Amino acid sequence: MREIEGDIWDYHAKGNWITITTNPIQRADGALIMGRGVAQQAKERFPELPYVLGRLVASGGNVPYKLDRWKIVSFPVKHHWQQPADTSLIVQSAEMIRDLCQEFQIRPLYMVRPGCGNGGLSWVHVKPLIQAAFYDEDFVIVERG
Repeated sequence: MREIEGDIWDYHAKGNWITITTNPIQRADGALIMGRGVAQQAKERFPELPYVLGRLVASGGNVPYKLDRWKIVSFPVKHHWQQPADTSLIVQSAEMIRDLCQEFQIRPLYMVRPGCGNGGLSWVHVKPLIQAAFYDEDFVIVERG
């Protein structure tokens, strides 16, 4: 895993895969709640995305999903949008994303610091938890500079 400064959407615009942090809560119309941070930015760019993710989460649970159409991998960090991020869920999601990237040869993968923005966690505590899963240089943490 390496860390860089920049805007994750610049890397996405160049055709790279990115993650967006998520929670499993849906609105009455079935759309996943994506109201803050990188998830909100994704919703604004891709208005169908919350509905697609809502259907996936409703049928498969709060796990990562590979969304080929948008070159996005969802990264569950919360059990509810109103709660803080859960470190055990972050670890579980990171391991599943690593395996998904290996299976589908997704490299590199860019992501924000999972659970550290609106999730309320400190990068000092989260970083060592996910380093084991994201062990090579093709996993890139992008921090807005």
